[in-house]
Amino acid sequence: MTLTKADLVQKVYQNHNFTKAQATEAVEAFLKITKNCLENGEDLLISGFGKFKVKKKNARRGRNPQTGDELILSARKVVTFKPSGILRDRINGE
Repeated sequence: MTLTKADLVQKVYQNHNFTKAQATEAVEAFLKITKNCLENGEDLLISGFGKFKVKKKNARRGRNPQTGDELILSARKVVTFKPSGILRDRINGE
């Protein structure tokens, strides 16, 4: 099951003393800060959760899997996530 933004708003609304509008505003504010941070190339570290990092990928040779034709994949930036040790342990039931 995937947790959507609407699900996240609902959980914030249910688990805290917020109105639905306040919960929506809180989630939107967090996402806006996160997006701005990553757009500016900054890392985002959330203690006990993990680290989001922007990495640069160089241009490389690839191929179209349907046709087998070779092509050049342009340089780009990607967002990676590394979970904290605490989160990793909780996921693994330790």
